Amino acid sequence: MRPVAEHPAILEVLSTEAEIEAVIGKPGPRVLAKVVDTLDDICRAFIARSPFIVVATFDSAGRLYLSPKGDPPGFVQVLDGRTIAIPERPGNRRADTFRNLLQNPHVGLIFLIPGKRETLRVSGEAVIVRDAELRQGMAIDGRVPDLALVVQVREAFFHCAKCMVRSHLWEPTNWPSLDGLPTLAEAAIAHARLTQTVAEIQGFIDTDERTRLY
Repeated sequence: MRPVAEHPAILEVLSTEAEIEAVIGKPGPRVLAKVVDTLDDICRAFIARSPFIVVATFDSAGRLYLSPKGDPPGFVQVLDGRTIAIPERPGNRRADTFRNLLQNPHVGLIFLIPGKRETLRVSGEAVIVRDAELRQGMAIDGRVPDLALVVQVREAFFHCAKCMVRSHLWEPTNWPSLDGLPTLAEAAIAHARLTQTVAEIQGFIDTDERTRLY
């Protein structure tokens, strides 16, 4: 595969921090000072309201994987000022996040709250656990997660609202139309070269949501 820097549409590649800073400048002292290494009451309040996060992990070769996770607000538990726990709900069983963590423990998280323009970014190292008491405390409608991700927090900071303002993410009147977008069933057939019909694959998806969610 051709490196992206060699793509014919790419003519100017920056390769040093000095080149980047020459374009965008250096961060101000307040931006640098906002990073904390402990989850204080402000961070905890945000985590308690967040129903959706994105988890970033890397394998030993540096390949990045992003995994969205959602549950009722407060599904991520703060065990103490430097430790959080994330339940693992039934999914597609690829377990990319967990496989990566076996090779590289570093993890990045971003917490979102619908309607809230700022986000919370957290990074640290994670382990995969099976502790029964911890998992039972994460049960929903009697369903206990099989695994949990426990993260030791190294850094946390709030990200400003500019991306939300530009994207109008929480403004339904500005959302793009979904007309013409392929469904998950259509994408699965095209990408996995499946022989089933769209109706058959959609039936599998509907059954999975109906029987494996809570």
